Parts: sequence; structure tokens; C-alpha cells
Amino acid sequence: MSDFDAVSVARPDPAPTPPAAAARRRWFARRAPAVRAVRRDPAPSRLAYRLHRLWLTPAVRGLAHVGLPVLAVVAALALWLGDEGRRAAIVAQYETLRDDFQNRPEFRVSLLRIEGASAPVDAAIRSMMPVKLPASSFALDLDGLRDMILRLDAVAGVDLVIRAGQLEVAVTERVPAVLWRRAAGIEMLDATGHRVATLVAREGRADLPLIAGAGADRAVPEALALLAAAEPMLARTRGLVRVGERRWDMVLDRGQRILLPETGAVAALQRVVALDRAEEILARDFTHLDMRNEDRPTLRLGAAALEQYRQIKIRETRVVQ
Repeated sequence: MSDFDAVSVARPDPAPTPPAAAARRRWFARRAPAVRAVRRDPAPSRLAYRLHRLWLTPAVRGLAHVGLPVLAVVAALALWLGDEGRRAAIVAQYETLRDDFQNRPEFRVSLLRIEGASAPVDAAIRSMMPVKLPASSFALDLDGLRDMILRLDAVAGVDLVIRAGQLEVAVTERVPAVLWRRAAGIEMLDATGHRVATLVAREGRADLPLIAGAGADRAVPEALALLAAAEPMLARTRGLVRVGERRWDMVLDRGQRILLPETGAVAALQRVVALDRAEEILARDFTHLDMRNEDRPTLRLGAAALEQYRQIKIRETRVVQ
């Protein structure tokens, strides 16, 4: 290779950095601010803290775990039931299942058995049956039927039970104690004064005592007490009459009447019985025996006895003259 070629191929060495440029770089490096590493704060933000505390409350957690799923299910169910055809199908299916269950043989009532009732009450109860037997026990409203039976005047109490395919009705009837004569007719009353039935004629229950007068039905217990006190003279007793809705008159045969006080009537009648035993006062000719004044019983003589009394007085007057 020639010298020309070697010189042309060789590369020159890089020129050294001038001192002025190096000085400028050092000056700018000193003037530039130092880059510091930024540290991240580990504490949460205020919003994140509040959201976290809210999530820890039982109400919010319960709403999220239970309320929202239930709300979603209800919303879906309401949307599905919004169709009228679906609702009608559900109702029809329910009614079919209900009827199939209620009409099973073990729930069927085929017979009606009534105990303790007279023939008229028995017929009245059978006519009150809300459904025709045989029927399902679910179709029988026992409480309603009991209330209907208790509305009968002759019934004091009733028990209903379904047993072995039959409806058993145990009736307790009111026992007539007295007859109450009023303008509308004769009513049979029990010992409390409650109506039992209407009597066509007095002869139908001649064994029962007779009372009359307005308000007599509300004083039946007192009337029965008077009749018990007057047992020695019941053969002559025709009945009791309520006077002014406050006191009693006892009516005897032969047109005699005993006027009893408003209070202490039983004691006054017992005095009459004692007087009759001692002096046979009821055998005398009088129309009224007034016992309203406890200290002074009064006799109102009959016409024959009064005439006889006048004759005696006339004779006594002549003898004195």
C-alpha cells in the first residue's frame, strides 16, 4: 500500500473538550434544583374513610346482604305476576288444590245427630243447617250455626262437635217455670224470666203457675220465691199480678186478693200463712187483705160479711139505747 493510501485511510483523534464548555456544564449543574423522591401518604382519603365506616354499619350491611336480594326477587316476581293470565292460572290451581283437599272422604260429614231437643226445636235446628248433608266439614261454620241455634228462645245452651263423619248437636233447653199472661197471649218463661215459647191455651200447661201484669217477666225470681212461701195455700192460689211494675198481688179463689208490699213481700206472705194457721183468716169472707203496712194489716170485707157486720152494729146500738 502506498503512503497516500495510508494517510487517507487513517482517522484523526477527537479534539479535546475546551475548558470553557466544561465549566459551563458544572455551573448549570449547580444551579439546577435537586430532584427529590416523593413519598406516598399511606392514610386513606376522607371520602374513602367515610365510605368504609358506612359499610361497617349493620343497617348498610344488612341492606346489601338481604335487602337488595329480596328487593330484586320481589321486583322479578311482581314483573312476572303483572301478567293477568299468569295470575288467573295461579288462582285456578290454588282453588283446585283446595277443593281436592277439602272434599277428601275423611273430612266428609254425612249425618246430623241432635240430642236433648224437643220435636219443635229439633225441626228448627235441622232447618237452620247452612248446607245439605253430606258435605265437607270445611263448609260448616260451627260458630255461626251455634249462634243461630242460641237465638231460639227455647235453647239455653248448645254444643257442636264433628265426630266420626257426623255432626253432633247437644242441646240444653230452657225449662218453663211460669206462665205469663199478657195482651198478646200466654208466654212460657223460665226461672230467669226468659221466654221459652208461646202457649195457645192455659190448659196446655195447667201445672205451671200463672203471673200477669206489665213487667212481670222481669220479676220472675221474686214470683217463684212468693209461690214457694205460699205453698200451704197453693191449692187456692190463682196466680200473681204485677202492680205498677213494683209489687205483687196474690189472687186467690173466691175473688180474694192479698196485697203485698213493694219490699219484704216474702216475709209479708209468710205472716199471712202464719195467721191462717192460727186464726184461719183466709176462710173468712173478705175481698182484700192488705199487707202493705207491716204494722197494720187491713181486711176489706165482702158484701155478705159487711152486711152482717152492719146488722151486728145495729143490734149493739139498740141494746145501748
